[in-house]
Amino acid sequence: MFKFKMNERSLFAVLLRSPWWISLLISVLMSVVAFALLPREFAVVVMLGTFPFVVVAAVAAWRQWRAPSAARLDEALVRAAAMNWRDFAAWVAQAYAQQGYSVTRLEGESADFRIERQGQASLVSCRRWKAASQGVEALRLLQSACDRQGARGVCLSLGPVSEAGERYAKEQGLQLVDGRALALLLLK
Repeated sequence: MFKFKMNERSLFAVLLRSPWWISLLISVLMSVVAFALLPREFAVVVMLGTFPFVVVAAVAAWRQWRAPSAARLDEALVRAAAMNWRDFAAWVAQAYAQQGYSVTRLEGESADFRIERQGQASLVSCRRWKAASQGVEALRLLQSACDRQGARGVCLSLGPVSEAGERYAKEQGLQLVDGRALALLLLK
């Protein structure tokens, strides 16, 4: 089965992450300019060419309408910070299970869960979710476990990851989920 993956820096990917009205504004401006500067038969063609921007606006509006508010994301972060490990781990496992992953608890320091979906396996490390800053040492443990199991790595954290940790994660292909991205994961 072929899956289309849009480059995250493409125009439409950027517009999907932007407020919905920007795509609609681009479509309207292109149509107005076309009708002002081109003969009518060409202007209609240009106007039809703005249809992808209208579709992107509709998709972005739908996503933004369904997305949790900033207050709800902040509330989830406060709730996660107040939890003990057992409750937080249960919340993480439930969040991944609701997204269609099979979730297996792991014992050890390097990773806490193995999640699988459609033949793709990832190891999730989240035991240090309350750390003020994630460093390289926890990411190295996670990466070594990923190498042993042939899986991708995901590190969850309330706080930020150090600059050295971010560089290491980028070099090794580890996914970092912190702050509001973590709250979004937990609320899905």
